Amino acid sequence: MGNAYTPGLKVSPYTIVRRTRRLPLKGDVLVEAGSDVAPDTVVARAALPGLMQSVKVAAQLGIDADELPGTLVVKEGDAVEKGQILAATKSFFGIFKTEVKSPLAGKVETISSVSGNVGIRQPSSPVDLTAYISGKVSEVIAGEGVIVETAGALIQGIFGVGGERVGQVKVVSATPESNLTEADITPDLAGKIIIGGANISGAALRKASDVGVKGIIVGGIIDKDLIEFLGYDIGVAITGHENINITLVITEGFGTIAMARRTYELLSSLEGKEGSINGATQIRAGVIRPEIIVPLAVDAVKAKANEEQEAGNLSIGTPIRLIREPYFGALATVSALPPQLTKLESGTVVRVLEAKLADGSVVTVPRANVEIMEQ
Repeated sequence: MGNAYTPGLKVSPYTIVRRTRRLPLKGDVLVEAGSDVAPDTVVARAALPGLMQSVKVAAQLGIDADELPGTLVVKEGDAVEKGQILAATKSFFGIFKTEVKSPLAGKVETISSVSGNVGIRQPSSPVDLTAYISGKVSEVIAGEGVIVETAGALIQGIFGVGGERVGQVKVVSATPESNLTEADITPDLAGKIIIGGANISGAALRKASDVGVKGIIVGGIIDKDLIEFLGYDIGVAITGHENINITLVITEGFGTIAMARRTYELLSSLEGKEGSINGATQIRAGVIRPEIIVPLAVDAVKAKANEEQEAGNLSIGTPIRLIREPYFGALATVSALPPQLTKLESGTVVRVLEAKLADGSVVTVPRANVEIMEQ
């Protein structure tokens, strides 16, 4: 078998990008199909229910649970303020009075004559879903969200951290082989998505976070530097939800690795334009890749034609990157494409290829575990 398709990192100057924007729970869609949206346009909204707190009213009054209804001055559905009286009892001809006040603001949701408790739910919190990218709403998902479509440049990375952010693209490293250092990070880069070369130091990453850089795209990073910045080691779960104020996208792998020249040149051509960046990564089933999307005034037909032209094919000699352990991030070339299915140690039967690594050794890996490198 001479050729085989494999999914690879997308590095395209013109393509059609579609992103599904979905609420975490049912809500209201605020835009219609065909609407133009900006990254910060709220396209859907939901109300996240507040926490329920149980107040032991009967116990505090010193009465039996079944006596609770006769002491209440509120009913189910009532809104209450913090410190508002919920129930009261009188004794000794009304001389002494015992009261129970609400410890929080909210709404009375439950009254139990079995437990003697009153359940108060805190106010709901609004959850706003934004469009993330500039484009057009191509489809509305009733009660859930929308699909936003745009034409423009799309660059995917091999790994990232940090969530969705928007900023102006700014090239900082002079070449794809340059390293981003602390001295390169200046206050004027606040709010920008900066482009580096082969590596960013831990000191530079911390300073970028401090000055308010929105995102960084760079060839590589030493794993120790990233762990020190995050404060913990990265597991195998999906990234993108870290409690950090910056998004990092690595295009090549861990270490000091020059950014692919085509990737660097494309990013350089986008300088000054607004991009949407997301570091969310999942390298196992249900692959999610970190990305930067830069909408452009590109004809959709032209973008679609370019998208089809860029579809990757594996053949002998194709440069690839291995994206699973134990060879994660290693560069290689395809040396053989066995046509038969091969049974792995896990018992799975898959198509494999033979890859020649930089040191000359040849390894056999599943075809799904590689990505085509741009030539």
